[in-house]
Amino acid sequence: MGFNKLIHNKYNNILFTTPSHGQKFCIVNKFKHFYKYDISETNTHSPEILLDDAEKYAADIYGVNKTKFLTNGSTSGIIISVLSAVNPGEKVLICSDSHKSHLNAIKLAGAIPVFYNLPLNDFGVLTPVSASIIEPYLKNNDIKAVIITSPTYEGYVSDIKSIKNLCMKYGAILIVDEAHGALYPFIEELPESAVKYADFTVQSLHKTAGGLNPTALLHVNCNKEIIDLISTTSPSYPLLLSIEKNIRYLSSSQGKKQINKLISQLKLFRKHINTFDFGGDDITKILIKKSGLSGFELSEKLYNYGIEDERTNQVSTLLLTGIGTTSAKLNKLESVLKRI
Repeated sequence: MGFNKLIHNKYNNILFTTPSHGQKFCIVNKFKHFYKYDISETNTHSPEILLDDAEKYAADIYGVNKTKFLTNGSTSGIIISVLSAVNPGEKVLICSDSHKSHLNAIKLAGAIPVFYNLPLNDFGVLTPVSASIIEPYLKNNDIKAVIITSPTYEGYVSDIKSIKNLCMKYGAILIVDEAHGALYPFIEELPESAVKYADFTVQSLHKTAGGLNPTALLHVNCNKEIIDLISTTSPSYPLLLSIEKNIRYLSSSQGKKQINKLISQLKLFRKHINTFDFGGDDITKILIKKSGLSGFELSEKLYNYGIEDERTNQVSTLLLTGIGTTSAKLNKLESVLKRI
């Protein structure tokens, strides 16, 4: 049936349900179309069956045991993963500079964090994780789960296959925060996705894959029971519909063509910019630095030309691209960088 048909059926009915706007009363006129798709969570048309079918379809696309749609971001996927992987009092290995959701998830699970450190590279950002870095922690502590961020914000990718083999050796569950790698499963030119190896992989559709904030996915490859204590019982059907369509688009020939087009444009962009150094393993992350110019100074110069970067540090500046990045945007950025 699909979410689209469910929403259409609801719109033609006279609703005495929540949400009280009834799909026709609209307070924010600019969002009128959104209101139309915001249906009730009541079970008249068994929406939970539609969600289950949509998630099974997604799992087949990604080649995993189970995929869960997330409408409150990758943060919720991290929390669900940790709650499912460990019991109170058990230890979880995380980077000391990881996203705050990692530590928050451990606290909510009543688990104990064990921290590992990563050095900064010559772009002033964290290096990727290697098996050799985390093995001493696994060897000397009774670690039940490991959380790895790959790719990093700046596009550095860890060897997830090796890390997974190490986790298996020591009996630890592997959770990969792949929030910035939602395009990886669809194009070989991009880094290999963690979904092939990790027990839990979390991806943000809204970061690079064209999704609405805060749509995301949780992929599961283990037999752990999924402990979901944080999701609302009133899900946003416009967001669920967008996730379903987002995945279908990414896996379609049209979607793959769009991703390949982006990669080709970025390759050409890099060829034209020869006064900056590029960092990272992911071409969709434009991590740049220039001799004689700090990252903060570069960020300020870009802003003066009307260009906002995603993140900056003393050494480098990061500009994110994704499936919605147009050639016009890249041409503008190229023109500005050539002036700096």
